[in-house]
Amino acid sequence: MMKAPVIKILLALLVMGGIGWTQAKPDCASTVTALEERVEAQRRMLWDWAGLIRYGSENTELPRPRPSEDRVVFLGDEITESWGQSQAKFFPGKPYFNRGIAGQTTPQMLVRFRQDVINLKPKVVVILAGANDIASVNAPITQGMMAENMMSIVELAKANNIRVVLASLTPINDYHAKQSLLRPFGKIIGVNNWLKEYAAQSGSVYLDYYSAMAEGRNLKKELSDDGLLPNDAGYAVMAPLAETAIAQALGRQ
Repeated sequence: MMKAPVIKILLALLVMGGIGWTQAKPDCASTVTALEERVEAQRRMLWDWAGLIRYGSENTELPRPRPSEDRVVFLGDEITESWGQSQAKFFPGKPYFNRGIAGQTTPQMLVRFRQDVINLKPKVVVILAGANDIASVNAPITQGMMAENMMSIVELAKANNIRVVLASLTPINDYHAKQSLLRPFGKIIGVNNWLKEYAAQSGSVYLDYYSAMAEGRNLKKELSDDGLLPNDAGYAVMAPLAETAIAQALGRQ
């Protein structure tokens, strides 16, 4: 038989373990939720790698733009897709179409560019892409490969008489989560430098979200709730900058 002191020690360990398990339970639940979301995203990608299903039906229902209509398509990832899903509306009353898909990288956007941009016959496309390439969300990709994808997208747009706005990557911060583990500050700055140079070289408009949203190299804390995605205040900063860049692309500034 176990002696009483040994039994007491075992009971104490079980109680302590139970307390630890109870305290860790919320963290475990959030981890499970995140993993389930990741599995679902991977499942969708296996079925439809480029995301052609996402806007396919919606695109076919759009009428051709009127001659006087300044139609604009916003192409991007989760930062674009989330725009308009909260209180900050997505350019109400404007013929602007959101074609963002969370988690996407530049090769996926290149594949769906004809369906989600060219076929909509916009006058302008606003491209915000590259943050998930840096993070190697789907597979490792070099900055050179990302640049080639972006150049192909721009060349396709210009071949179809669509004016191009190249948006800078938005800054990040580590206040809420360690966003810089996947998207290092230096890489974001490096991509933005290339985008600015290529915009000038290709005759595109460079849309500088970064300078307006950064404090030092950090995303201003009040502009995001997670350090990556803009919140309503963040989109409120971005919207007039996008409008100015679109007007410039249309030759009105």
